[in-house]
Amino acid sequence: MDTVNSYRDLKVWQRAMDLAVLVYELTRTFPKDEQFGLTSQVRRASVSIAANIAEGYGRSSKPSYLNFLRIAQGSLKEVETHLILSARVGICPEAATDPLLTEADELGRMLRALIVRLEQHTDR
Repeated sequence: MDTVNSYRDLKVWQRAMDLAVLVYELTRTFPKDEQFGLTSQVRRASVSIAANIAEGYGRSSKPSYLNFLRIAQGSLKEVETHLILSARVGICPEAATDPLLTEADELGRMLRALIVRLEQHTDR
């Protein structure tokens, strides 16, 4: 097992950062009139995933860490919803959102696995 010295060593945090980068790349193609709408919403939610993983890791208690991981899960669902909506309203093609949704699904599984593991064990 890999040694974890920082939240940056967590694969789930690294994947969350990757998803945020993908969201930023995709939203650069969104219409300018969406700058303060879906573009802003999906970007903030995507950043929130990694940020909450990091913030939770830095907390001194496991219950607090778990709470932040659950908030990250909520932000992930928000990203998925924004991506699905952007395709449904024609802001971008579904083919552009599908890879991000696949990545989001995998990230969701990773987050759930981390939460279950933390709930079952007393140590990080």
